Amino acid sequence: MSPSSRSTTSKSKPTLHETIRSAIEKRILSGELKPGDRIPFEHELMESYDCSRMTVNKAVTELVNKGLIVRRRRAGSFVAQPPSDSTMLDIPDIQADLQQRGKAYSYRLLKRRIRNARKTRNNEMELARNGRLLDLVSLHGADGKAYALEQRLISLETVSDAADADFSVSPPGTWLLDHVPWSQAEHRISAKAADEETARLLDVEIGSPCLVLERQTWHDNLPVTHVQQTFPGERHTFVGSFSHKF
Repeated sequence: MSPSSRSTTSKSKPTLHETIRSAIEKRILSGELKPGDRIPFEHELMESYDCSRMTVNKAVTELVNKGLIVRRRRAGSFVAQPPSDSTMLDIPDIQADLQQRGKAYSYRLLKRRIRNARKTRNNEMELARNGRLLDLVSLHGADGKAYALEQRLISLETVSDAADADFSVSPPGTWLLDHVPWSQAEHRISAKAADEETARLLDVEIGSPCLVLERQTWHDNLPVTHVQQTFPGERHTFVGSFSHKF
């Protein structure tokens, strides 16, 4: 038996409620179900999966807890509206966030090189300005599982000290938050299917839905970093808290 075959057969089979939850989650993260769309009624899911109401309710409750759907009395369950951009403006420290939640954090630097900006990439030219870029790829883990694949570029024109930092020990996001106060940030959240390399590193199936966070930050109008973080969709959700005053 090949190593890949052993790996496949050793994985535990998901329970029925996990299968239902995952199927709905994939439809949401892929964009098939959009914010405001109703998911199937519980009795419809019971018929489709030939299971009890308790099993369906458990799957739906997990989706509610992850912030992907909302329940409306007598109307059903609907795909949640994404939080307003203002709730995502903070720059998270993955290491600190996981440790505060009681998770066992791990980190591995996969690639480090200093290079010129690619002239075909306008964002890289703007980030590098007249200098070079530090190109880093790393993997964050939580409780022994892959949590996020990070691809980051740092402007050495703006942050020259980054060239000498030991990012095999300290995650670049944590280091930047400690050394370079940011004054402006732009971000974009999207969904994509995991390609072969991403799937291998995150230990998910090829084509699995992933959440992608792209962010660029500036300090006093000088570009600091551009980062793309890819999270396994079934293991992560972005949550923001906000209130409305009448």
